[in-house]
Amino acid sequence: MKNCELLLRENGIKVTPQRLSIVEELYGQVHMSVDELYEAIKKKFPSISLATVYKNINAMLEKSFILEVKIPNQKSKYELAKASHSHVMCESCGKVEDITLDLHGITEMAANLTDYKINDDALVLSGICPSCKAS
Repeated sequence: MKNCELLLRENGIKVTPQRLSIVEELYGQVHMSVDELYEAIKKKFPSISLATVYKNINAMLEKSFILEVKIPNQKSKYELAKASHSHVMCESCGKVEDITLDLHGITEMAANLTDYKINDDALVLSGICPSCKAS
């Protein structure tokens, strides 16, 4: 996929078949754990190791090309970097979706209450998605 190759190059990341495959999976699935990425990529590259997937994920994290979504009580998921946003997660099926919220007031209040310098405003809200709610 030329679009994914271009994304890697524009971010100063060497294009390899494994990295290209990771980007293609994240481009299509949005939020995936390392295990999910590994299983998907293994279909294309049967000899790939889990360590190689971790190594490539870490290289792309260092360049801020992908972001880690830390979900309470679950393995982290990864996504391509984009504008600041939060997440909603279904407690039933585990689906994770992006949601845009203005957290400025909340982070400012937290900083004032605690005297912390807030560096990150990652937020994951949990509930039941419409599909699970309907069943």
